[in-house]
Amino acid sequence: MIFVLASNNNDKLKELRAILSGFGYDVVSQSEAGLDLEVEETGRIFYDNAFLKAAAAMKATGKPAVADDSGLMVDFLDGAPGVYSKRFGGGGLDDAGRNRLLLETMAPAEHRGAKFVSSIVCVFPNGDVISAEGTCEGTILHASRGIGGFGYDPVFFVTEMGKSMAELTPEEKNRVSHRGNALRLFAPKLKEYLEKTGEIPC
Repeated sequence: MIFVLASNNNDKLKELRAILSGFGYDVVSQSEAGLDLEVEETGRIFYDNAFLKAAAAMKATGKPAVADDSGLMVDFLDGAPGVYSKRFGGGGLDDAGRNRLLLETMAPAEHRGAKFVSSIVCVFPNGDVISAEGTCEGTILHASRGIGGFGYDPVFFVTEMGKSMAELTPEEKNRVSHRGNALRLFAPKLKEYLEKTGEIPC
């Protein structure tokens, strides 16, 4: 079974492939599907943006498409940066710059609770939609730790693992990450859909 992953993010592609392959699903990237899509993320919640991206890829290819939209929600910032996680601080900042800005902004915070959220949405050519959302609870560190991962991983401490997200191995990250949790919820929903419809999209 082949899905088109509506993403230009190589790190997300690696993570999603690693997880979905465990469920027996094949994934091709936008570029592998011959697409060059840049969908404007105008949604107010993660689901909205994931749906916009998946729907655009499905329409362009005629194949079922899956998209992820994810971000960091910080208690001290009333849930920000949220859907604006990639744009936190403006377009001129890279991951390291956004992490520095977050740590500076969090300097006076006593409560440093936060969570990563991932919304997975699959859109089928017949209009059916399957979705799931996963979270990973933790806290914001006072300084970056680790060299793995991407985004806010170096400043996010995963309480149950006792490490920053950037200190986890890929296997450890897949077990506890928001995206991994979302996909583990998504997989049985997809299986149920296929069994119910008796169809295998290709």
